[in-house]
Amino acid sequence: MASDQNFVDFVIEQIQNVGKVTAKKMFGEYGIYADEILFALVCNNKLFVKPTISGRAFIGEVVEASPYEGAKPSFLIEEKIEDSDWLSELIRISLTELPPTKARKKK
Repeated sequence: MASDQNFVDFVIEQIQNVGKVTAKKMFGEYGIYADEILFALVCNNKLFVKPTISGRAFIGEVVEASPYEGAKPSFLIEEKIEDSDWLSELIRISLTELPPTKARKKK
């Protein structure tokens, strides 16, 4: 089931002061970026944040799940998605450990 654009827009609105947050459609789902760094996926209207050591420490009791079959587990953010301050801080912390997204070569 593809994610709903309204849910993606809600997620983006919740994340503040982490840079330019954008979503890119990918196979009916979405990659969420901050200043061109992929930090999360929205799949089946659920938010999956890339795992980091500092993100794990910040969350405490982490729920991990795969965003799609065959994917590595990510942090599944459920109830806390509505807490903009908490979610924004998680993303700020996580971005410090995530590498820049590599540019794709044009064919």
